Amino acid sequence: MNMKKQLLLFFLLVSAIGFSQVHAEIDTTNIRIGEQFEYKISVDEVENVIIPSFALKGLEIIDSLRIDTLKNRLIKRYILTGFDSGSFYIPQQQIFIKNQAFLTDSLLVNVATVAIDTTKIKKFPIKSIKAEPYVFDDYKNYLFWGLAILLAIGTILYFALRRKEDDEAITIEPALPPYQEALMKLNLLDKKLLWQSNKIKEYYSELTGIVRYYIERELKIPAMERTTDGLIDTLTDFKDSNVIITDKSTINQLKKLLQESDLVKFAKSKPLANEVENDRKIAESVINNLHPKVPEEEINIETIKPVTVVQKPAIKKPPLLGKILIIMGVLLIIVAIVFAISLAIKHLS
Repeated sequence: MNMKKQLLLFFLLVSAIGFSQVHAEIDTTNIRIGEQFEYKISVDEVENVIIPSFALKGLEIIDSLRIDTLKNRLIKRYILTGFDSGSFYIPQQQIFIKNQAFLTDSLLVNVATVAIDTTKIKKFPIKSIKAEPYVFDDYKNYLFWGLAILLAIGTILYFALRRKEDDEAITIEPALPPYQEALMKLNLLDKKLLWQSNKIKEYYSELTGIVRYYIERELKIPAMERTTDGLIDTLTDFKDSNVIITDKSTINQLKKLLQESDLVKFAKSKPLANEVENDRKIAESVINNLHPKVPEEEINIETIKPVTVVQKPAIKKPPLLGKILIIMGVLLIIVAIVFAISLAIKHLS
């Protein structure tokens, strides 16, 4: 009876081994450090198969490929490698088929080191210490010095571009008496031909301005600032007070001239040619017939010594664009100098 049981167990074991449904294999058993090899698990079943993940000791899984189906067989491939020399086992892996566990065989892999012939290796010189990249702090001091130099040069250029103010002695001839100056200005006005060029407003502004300026200088009255009525009232009071030498007709002519000028300047009146010529005669008549009560002593221009005064000459300043270009050029030169100095210091250090 015992013999029968032993024979039965023997046949069952042989049957299980002969008809195993899982297989494991590798394409090589010997590799060098870092080389890759394939580990393959085959299952003779395509349905209800579970291949769990696993871990290795001494070996590493590089890649896990997808499952292939071939003639009612599942094939799972892995790419393995090893980075330590020695012999390592791929342990048995548990595969589930229809909720029944099956074990693969364990496999031995030898990982060998790579032999190096040191006699054939080319020797290289020792590399120098690699310099760190430049940062702002490396140039900070140079930047401050550059700005200081730029400020100094800019200050020098500011004063250099300005021409020195030379005190030049200029001989100024004494001013003409009010009466002569007024007549001279009337002649100059005639030569401008303003009203003949249809510039009536400009003509009357200059004509009445000459008369007013004559009154201001000759009679010491602020005639340039007075209105027409205010100036006429002042002259009438002076005449009544016997302060000036004139007559009522002259004052009336002046009033008519000033009123005509106001109409031209503010009401855009355009007098006829004969009226303009008549107003010109009135202006000269007013100047001829309006004098202070006590005439000033006649001035002999030849006996008057020239007056020497200090006058600031006209300074021809350089254009703005020229100044900007000069400053930009100086700035570029300074930047180039600072950069060159910084590079030299870096190389020396």
